[in-house]
Amino acid sequence: MGNETFLKACRGEATDYTPVWLMRQAGRYMKEYMAIKEKHSFLEMCRTPELACEVTMQPINAFELDAAIIFADILLPLEGMGIKLEFAKNMGPVITNPVRSRADIDAIRVIDPEEDVPYLLEAIKLVKKELNGKVPLIGFAGAPFTLASYIIEGGGSKNYVHTKSLIFSDPEYWHKLLAKITELTGLYLNAQIDAGAQVVQIFDSWAGCLGPDDYREFVLPYTKKVIESVNGRVPVINFSTSTGTYLEILKEAGGDVMGVDWKVRLDEAWERIGFDKGIQGNLDPTTLFGPVPEMKKRVKEILGQANGRPGHIFNLGHGIILGTPVDNVRALVDAVHEYSQR
Repeated sequence: MGNETFLKACRGEATDYTPVWLMRQAGRYMKEYMAIKEKHSFLEMCRTPELACEVTMQPINAFELDAAIIFADILLPLEGMGIKLEFAKNMGPVITNPVRSRADIDAIRVIDPEEDVPYLLEAIKLVKKELNGKVPLIGFAGAPFTLASYIIEGGGSKNYVHTKSLIFSDPEYWHKLLAKITELTGLYLNAQIDAGAQVVQIFDSWAGCLGPDDYREFVLPYTKKVIESVNGRVPVINFSTSTGTYLEILKEAGGDVMGVDWKVRLDEAWERIGFDKGIQGNLDPTTLFGPVPEMKKRVKEILGQANGRPGHIFNLGHGIILGTPVDNVRALVDAVHEYSQR
């Protein structure tokens, strides 16, 4: 392995500097990505291993990042589950047969990754070969709650009415649904590890719509089981957004590293999570649209909050936003490395 800084940080070991990678680091802010996107749909890019490999490598070739993350989407398992997924122009993911009844839940199939997402596993193998040990490769999956919310709502949502209605009106079948998704997510992550992923991240991007008591009862047991299914094979990053008010409960789900957004100070979050775990974050992605000196100032502040403690991985509090200036991304990565040299 050429650069093990990221892996060391995941394990809580001392590093020469703070490693940095960025959620959605392969994406629409890069002209190289858009050149491919002009010829292929998003799902075509995900389902064509050679294209997924090329897009995964674009930011690695452009910036001095400390980790690559496979180009994919948390919704890729849906087709094998019997869910019909489209990516509508300017609308994002659209599910044309949302799960709204007991019969819908009964019909959901637990995927076989080798049969249902072979293209993803092949892409991971291609990327590992292309990286040739330069940096580690991250695999990922949507957490059970976030994946369930997508298939129930039929896409994005502002208030999660359908999801919460199922929880409140039929908790028995909510638990049945989450049990199925938990099983398939464990299989999905382990297949990625078998293919070569060296770290996995669980994205619970929508968990923040819940209060702490509902999270503990209806989400926590399933996220915990997914993390346990990896069984220490590789480090796990447990990421969620808008959950800063109940980090202590999130910690119970497990994970070697907790990902936090910018709505909580990194030093306060780490103290509440406990220094026995690593932490990832947590620059506001919109900072990259502002002046570079201001962005660098905020990078320094976050690194100061981490105080050089082993286990910090620098990242945004969520994914890079469409239109982010490429030069600002480069300046961010370079600033993290420069300011964090031990």
